Amino acid sequence: MMRTVEVLIAIMIMTGAFLTASFFAVLPSPRQVSPLNLSRLSLTTLETLDAEGGLSTVAFDTTNDTAWNQLQVALSACLPSNIVYNLTAYDISGTNGQPLYSASRSISNAQSLGVGSNAASYMVASSNVTFTVTPQKIAATLYILNCSDSNGWWITGYTVQSIAQQFLQMFSSYFNSSSIVMVQNTTQLGQLMSGQPLGNETLQNAIVINTCGEAVPIPQTYAINYSSEYDEYCYQLGRCVNEYNWTWVSIVGYPFYYVTNTVQLASIQNTWGIYGMYCDAAAGLNAFLEGIDNQPYNYNGNWLTSDVGVVSLTTTALSNCSYYGIFPSPTQTATRALPASIMTQYNLTRVATTVLNPTGGTLPGAVFNHIFTGATNVTGSLFALGVTRVPDTRLAALGILSDYNPVMYKSQYTAAGTSALIVLQLGLAGGS
Repeated sequence: MMRTVEVLIAIMIMTGAFLTASFFAVLPSPRQVSPLNLSRLSLTTLETLDAEGGLSTVAFDTTNDTAWNQLQVALSACLPSNIVYNLTAYDISGTNGQPLYSASRSISNAQSLGVGSNAASYMVASSNVTFTVTPQKIAATLYILNCSDSNGWWITGYTVQSIAQQFLQMFSSYFNSSSIVMVQNTTQLGQLMSGQPLGNETLQNAIVINTCGEAVPIPQTYAINYSSEYDEYCYQLGRCVNEYNWTWVSIVGYPFYYVTNTVQLASIQNTWGIYGMYCDAAAGLNAFLEGIDNQPYNYNGNWLTSDVGVVSLTTTALSNCSYYGIFPSPTQTATRALPASIMTQYNLTRVATTVLNPTGGTLPGAVFNHIFTGATNVTGSLFALGVTRVPDTRLAALGILSDYNPVMYKSQYTAAGTSALIVLQLGLAGGS
């Protein structure tokens, strides 16, 4: 019984102490528990006013009372009723590279912002400012294979012509118009292989983009001469790349896996029901590599590439995505990655550009420069993207730009007073 009484007395003492403490305790205000982030609210408000198109215009029209009154109405509508503010526009000038700020006009809804306030600043540009970006022209001829008498493979969903148009659009500002040549048929390709330009363009040191995917167009004369072993045509193509120092671009899959001519090979299909196409299989790439290295031609049907799965863009390629404004997926699936062993076997001794990170002894996306032993000059290059279908033309464009590195010249043509600084200071009505 005594134990029970003691417990009850203890409970009464503890309860009394709690009630007494609660009565005299000073709890923090809700504002102190969860303070309003005035700096963030200020910046968000300025961004909202600018997005609606009024802030930039009004900041440079300081004598227009109507416009500033409308800005004040909009500002009040953006802010809670218990917020007081002061918005000031500053003109920017300067000498010797040092900016000078002078207040041009202010609006406010209170004489004082209290003892607790915060602010954000925001730069705006006037409507007479024009920003331009002009790419440096690449000093080379760009040949885009647009052959009407060729079929493509592993370009599912596209045609040779649609891919050619995509490359034309992407590269139009990086080359002089006279330096972009659409190769319209295999006869014209044969003319180039014989060393004859199609116009006034420079044949030497050109870039040749094969838009046919795993297939390569073959002129009728070559199709007739090498009908017993079409891969020998790929060998001759490699010799041309070496002789004229071309950069041959293979945009997807296994390079030179097929040859295509819808006229001469009209009765031949590629084992998948696509006529006008013959399957060279692995022999085509091996023959091309023999040709670019000026080795004697020998039939070689050994498989070269590897399936390495998901790969990612290199750090340099990712940086160039932002620089050139071309954004392919940062990850790709590479099922036809070339082995690094070809570098020593065929004197492809310098990897000029790596677009996709090497993995497992392979280079799934790289520009290989051919340099003979003891020499220093490049004699032909192969840019091979061993990715699976469907081709992403942006990836090939990114690789070419990363290889040539044209400079992007950013210009600004302005009159005086083209920039202004807006400062919005906020406080809480009634102080902190």
